[in-house]
Amino acid sequence: MPKATSPRILGQILKSARTQKRLTQDQAGNLVGITQAMVSRFERGESNIRIDTLFRLMSALELELLVNPREEQTGQGEGDNW
Repeated sequence: MPKATSPRILGQILKSARTQKRLTQDQAGNLVGITQAMVSRFERGESNIRIDTLFRLMSALELELLVNPREEQTGQGEGDNW
């Protein structure tokens, strides 16, 4: 599983998990009380996502969030833009 170092990469991770579960964006949104359009924006990394919404969506997709120190401490990692 790739590391989520930007909203775009996080969106790709969410999309991959959703498609592996064979859920449409509409179905995934219905599981957590958001619209299909919001799911689409999250998956493209174009929209801010509230932390509680992120956790609900991750739970529905059977994902977990792990927080680890960066392996490289000399600056921003590739893809960091937040």
